[in-house]
Amino acid sequence: MDIGWKILSLLVMIKSVRNPLALIAVVAFLCSSCSLGKKVQISEYAGLISCHQQRTFKARALKPRPINELNIDTALINHFGFASLNIANAFGFLDLLQQLVKAKEDFKRSPVTENRLRRIETTMKLSGQINLASLEISSFASELDCEEERITQVADFLKGKEKQRETRLTVAAIGIGAIGGVASGLLSSNDNAGHSGDYVGIGTGIAEAILGVLILKNSMITELQHPRNVLKDIWYGQDSSIFPPSVWYFITYKNPAKPNELSLREKIKESWKGFNQVAVDNTEEMNKFTLQYFQDKGVYGTDDLYNRAKMYDQIESYVKMIKQDLTTLSLELEDQDDL
Repeated sequence: MDIGWKILSLLVMIKSVRNPLALIAVVAFLCSSCSLGKKVQISEYAGLISCHQQRTFKARALKPRPINELNIDTALINHFGFASLNIANAFGFLDLLQQLVKAKEDFKRSPVTENRLRRIETTMKLSGQINLASLEISSFASELDCEEERITQVADFLKGKEKQRETRLTVAAIGIGAIGGVASGLLSSNDNAGHSGDYVGIGTGIAEAILGVLILKNSMITELQHPRNVLKDIWYGQDSSIFPPSVWYFITYKNPAKPNELSLREKIKESWKGFNQVAVDNTEEMNKFTLQYFQDKGVYGTDDLYNRAKMYDQIESYVKMIKQDLTTLSLELEDQDDL
């Protein structure tokens, strides 16, 4: 509305006050125009939607110790790669992997029924642990996907509101232009009308200009609740109460033997910076971004919501990548026929 009042002052300065018709037209338009950045209230039901459900698996209470701090048996190192050992450590079945190696070695030395059954039993337990780890990853990834879809749904809702408003403004601009053109022509052809036609033309032009600005600046905003803020955990890197400890360990693990290799968490951050999803170059904008994205709630426009959804999508992709190391471990287990 500040733009409208400045234009109205300009109209007064060009002596439109001498012809009330033009002034009344602009005043009526300004009173009926919508404000920029209109806040939209999301329904209470939509605000209560939660993507976090009680997990059915037995979650580990503590983050695993880094694998580089453990004394790994030489037999494990000889038969499995670092990625397989690290994923086993992350999900708490490194000891079971050690038992399997020993059980196969015992059976190889003495292929009696007891050793054979112990090897089979250990293999089945390990397979169950690998499947459970896969489900744990999928469970958390589904929460991320649900939150991404929830944010996108809110963004689509705002986008629809913006399109409706844009349509109304466009129709109004067309109507004002048509009426103003006809009125200006009629008044100009009337010798007794003086400069009324000119004033109507000026008023109509200003009204159309304001409508054009409103169309360009058409935006809706809404408050979004996000108490389980995964973005905050990724950005600051502190111990997370949202990520499962095993997944958080894997996301944040940095191999001391490869100091130049980024952790998955660091790769996500660099991706956000590289695609300008985070305003790191401007201190003021970064402070605003932090208050908006990294708190329990924030006020968002449509573009901000789509950006937040994309950030969730990127985290989900990296979480799913953990399954690649589970697959590597499974393949190495199948290839260990010589154990």
